[in-house]
Amino acid sequence: QVQLVESGGGLVQAGGSLRLSCAASGRSFIYYSLTVAWFRQAPGKEREFVARISGGTRYIGESVKDRFTISKDNAKNTVYLQMNSLKPDDTAVYYCAAVNRMDYTSENYGNYNIWGQGTQVTVSS
Repeated sequence: QVQLVESGGGLVQAGGSLRLSCAASGRSFIYYSLTVAWFRQAPGKEREFVARISGGTRYIGESVKDRFTISKDNAKNTVYLQMNSLKPDDTAVYYCAAVNRMDYTSENYGNYNIWGQGTQVTVSS
């Protein structure tokens, strides 16, 4: 089983930056075979796709593509979400999610079966 742990959230002023980390662990998975995605959910709103990465393939959601970047460090089994020019409406719980498939393209959170606990990002105005 794969376990995911997010970190790096916090409080930041509008225009600031944060880097979120998603560390994967477990004895029965091949890290490079995973597709890892970031989702976010604000109170009372639908969970929203943010970005995904698999191998060297990366995709950023349209709403954040000019401000966010996804990357990974294979040696650390960690995926990062670099968030720049943060806005108050970026405030949400950010979740790391994964599936044991390469190049998985779904943006539907219901299709991801491995989840971290979430990390809170709050952007003040």
